[in-house]
Amino acid sequence: MNINNYKTFVSAETMMGPNSVRILAELLDKYPLHPAPEDMILDLGCGTGLTSFIIAKETGAKIYANDLWVSAEENRKRFAEWGVGEQVIPVCEDANNLHFEGKKFRALISIDSYHYFAGSRGFFQEKILPFIKDNGEVLIGIPGLKDEYTDRAKELLFNWLGDDAYMFKSPKLWKELIGSGDRIELVETWEMDCFNKAWNDWLATDNEFALGDRQHFESIIKPYTCFVGIYVKIKNAIKDRQLLEETGKDEE
Repeated sequence: MNINNYKTFVSAETMMGPNSVRILAELLDKYPLHPAPEDMILDLGCGTGLTSFIIAKETGAKIYANDLWVSAEENRKRFAEWGVGEQVIPVCEDANNLHFEGKKFRALISIDSYHYFAGSRGFFQEKILPFIKDNGEVLIGIPGLKDEYTDRAKELLFNWLGDDAYMFKSPKLWKELIGSGDRIELVETWEMDCFNKAWNDWLATDNEFALGDRQHFESIIKPYTCFVGIYVKIKNAIKDRQLLEETGKDEE
């Protein structure tokens, strides 16, 4: 993915934190998606819809752009202006209470939002997994705590985040929270490479929240935090069933 193709869309108005385009680009470069045109992708916590727009352009799939804080109507207007109004469907729902059909999505992507609502054990299994198709994929990029500081978020980040420090978790801990199960083939977590560039883009804006982050970047944000990349591969139920059938025949 060439992020230079989207420079004109990245602004103080469309950014809600460190540059989500860089985070998305690293995820898609590391784990490229190859959906069919009829496939659907859920962008969970899409904010102003910038990531949804890019996912639509990069994959050609139909995108459901869900956010709780930004209204569907506001995003609908942006998608129309950006020329993807027919391809991207805006939704405004709580991630804890989504109303989609089961196994609707070929993939789920969540940039800089998953940590707000998904930090409890069992959330992925109960609230996310039911909507992902067999052989589907999940890509998540969120701010977190470096592995060496696991379980020290409150101590290290309180002066910056206050009571919200608990949301920052290490890659190791996020892997445990995603968990395992009959439908999960693989879970990978890592410290992402785009940290400095994504933060620099955000801190260069005159957004009031960026100004606040700027005061803590060198003393807290840079030494203790990272962006956590999460990749989940869902099993191919048909392939597994065929393997079981072949194994059974061999035993006979």
